[in-house]
Amino acid sequence: MEPVLTNSAMTTMLASASSATVPAAANLTGSLAGFMALGLFVIAYIFVIAEEFTHLRKSKPVVLAAGVLWILVAFAWQTAGIEGAGELLRHNLLEYAELLLFLLAAMTFVNTMAERSVFAALRCWLVERGWSLRRIFWITGAMAFFLSPVLDNLTTALVMGAVVLATGRGNSAFIIPGCINIVVAANAGGAFSPFGDITTLMVWQKGILGFFEFFALFIPSLVNWVIPAVFMSFAVPRERPPASERGSESIKRGGLVVCVLFGLTVALTVAMHQYAHLPPFLGMMTGLGALQIYGYFIRRTEVSADGGVTGTAPEGFKRAEKPFDIFISLKRAEWDTLLFFYGVVLCVGALSAFGYLTSLSLVSYESLGATWSNVLVGVASAIIDNIPIMFAVLNISPDMSAGQWLLVTLTAGVGGSLLSIGSAAGVALMGQARGVYTFYAHLKWTWAVALGYAASIGAHFLVNAKQFS
Repeated sequence: MEPVLTNSAMTTMLASASSATVPAAANLTGSLAGFMALGLFVIAYIFVIAEEFTHLRKSKPVVLAAGVLWILVAFAWQTAGIEGAGELLRHNLLEYAELLLFLLAAMTFVNTMAERSVFAALRCWLVERGWSLRRIFWITGAMAFFLSPVLDNLTTALVMGAVVLATGRGNSAFIIPGCINIVVAANAGGAFSPFGDITTLMVWQKGILGFFEFFALFIPSLVNWVIPAVFMSFAVPRERPPASERGSESIKRGGLVVCVLFGLTVALTVAMHQYAHLPPFLGMMTGLGALQIYGYFIRRTEVSADGGVTGTAPEGFKRAEKPFDIFISLKRAEWDTLLFFYGVVLCVGALSAFGYLTSLSLVSYESLGATWSNVLVGVASAIIDNIPIMFAVLNISPDMSAGQWLLVTLTAGVGGSLLSIGSAAGVALMGQARGVYTFYAHLKWTWAVALGYAASIGAHFLVNAKQFS
């Protein structure tokens, strides 16, 4: 009788077989090709940081650099008599492909909700309440904090930013702290959920932390937002926003059903990953398939009489000049972000192939220790995007407790709030509130954000002490 493999044994066997086909990184940090690769990556990232001033999309330099870096890897490995560069590249591409499909499905859901006027209706409802500016400051911050764990922090920031601009109407004393509050809240809220930020998603997909383990960061994340919000609230006027013409916006047909489908998709993704041990992208893509089918029925009710498809619009609904098309929502995904992520994953993978991440691990985690290294990860993410930093940490894969992995997840997620250029939410709001919310306007409140950053780390050590054993 043949032995029966348990699920855990089968998983271990498959993981071992998979890892056996992936070549180990070489030690070529002192080679000419290695120096060229490192210099090229630095130049590409200078262009990424300068995007606000050059208006060159951040994906362009890193996608180009990714191709050149892997050509350098191939030549360097061949010269050194090392084989397997192609297999290592495919391994990096597989990691990117899983995240690409996950994010593409999530972005399509969010874009569909935007097209169905879900967010516009929410914005109008908030603007029409007639609350004071200080109350709106707290409401928009709280909504950003609790929406970003489900939506991405970029979409959350844009929706709440539109509310701040609509109610403030040129009042910089309200708009500046209001925008900073949203950036901090959106980044903090995204840190305690695998769906809230790409970095948390990366850690979850890697299998380092379980889905529910991230919620241990709820209190530290809340502290990270509340402390700077308290200080900034004193600078917000107590006055009511000026009267304006109140426009009405209602949710289009099927909008609420799309929201329900998104919730069910998230639940399916978590269940499939937790209990069936399937990659999270499969649950999201399955939900996307359901959304596509439902989109077909929305389109049939909105198509014009001469559109070539039978069916009429229900009573009370205006015929759409341009009927709903799910592929338009798909097309409007943040392709600059997705391609930037491609470039980052491959660039960091190439630097790892030269041995730079191993050297970085020796300098940071083995010399400074896990705690200080993880704290510095957050500080660095205020200048450098947190995606390459977290991908580098995952590639280094230091031997850390669950508490330390939660710490680096927290710092990488909220560290970008220290500067306006440190996160997608900050960059987006600078464009939305151009000339009012600027780099220097944010810098004036960096001290308050830094207090929240330090306090959140302290709260994590206090609340999650058992996780460090």
